[in-house]
Amino acid sequence: MTATPAAAALVSIAGLHKAYGQLEVLKGIDLDVLAGQKVSLIGPSGSGKTTLLRCINYLEVPSAGTVHLAGQLIGQRRQGNRLVPMGDQALARMRSEVGMVFQRFNLFAHLDVLQNIMLGPLKVQGCDRAEAEQRAMALLGKVGLAHKARAYPQQLSGGQQQRVAIARALAMQPKVMLFDEATSALDPELVGEVLKVMQQLAEEGMTMILVTHEMRFAEQVSDHVVFMADGRIVEQGPPRQLFHHSEVPRTRAFLQAVQER
Repeated sequence: MTATPAAAALVSIAGLHKAYGQLEVLKGIDLDVLAGQKVSLIGPSGSGKTTLLRCINYLEVPSAGTVHLAGQLIGQRRQGNRLVPMGDQALARMRSEVGMVFQRFNLFAHLDVLQNIMLGPLKVQGCDRAEAEQRAMALLGKVGLAHKARAYPQQLSGGQQQRVAIARALAMQPKVMLFDEATSALDPELVGEVLKVMQQLAEEGMTMILVTHEMRFAEQVSDHVVFMADGRIVEQGPPRQLFHHSEVPRTRAFLQAVQER
């Protein structure tokens, strides 16, 4: 992929580092994601993929570097010649534009499905209740769970809970969706129903950045694949190039190991 000017990218990551004490997890990540693009992050466990996702929406505060969303700094603001932390209210507003789906579903057990999805629009965006409910029901229809609107999370399968989590993220009408191994906590027979929803979002043009171990899905759904190892981007490019014609030994060794599992 040719380099893209930061101004043209929906998400622009520049010089991103993240360390926990002496442990350096991200070692200078530069990545641009265009509007409508589907980017898969692949690589061995511990390579920094999840940390990168969490830095994009400032669930983790980078040690250095910047993240821009639609040209706006996330998590920081300029004060003279330096960057200072963004206020909590401004950060919450920026985060609402970045949907995130986690490995675990993180639904509120004391709220039913409809209430889980309505919560963000009501509390963060200030939607009126009728609009929030209409939006939530439309999204439940989209993920095939309109009939479960009044069920509680514990009454749902793992796959159903994850589909509700996707609907909840979409209810905020985000500019980009982040998926952190959204199927890894599911029983194998439930993986397909979640991938189907993700595939549908991709086909509708949603900008997506996903960490996944589902290599076949990554190849099918992605415009661009990024292979990470040891906190760095080792290789990136179109799926066909990376999965079938990589000349980088580290990438080839990883893909070979995945195939042999």
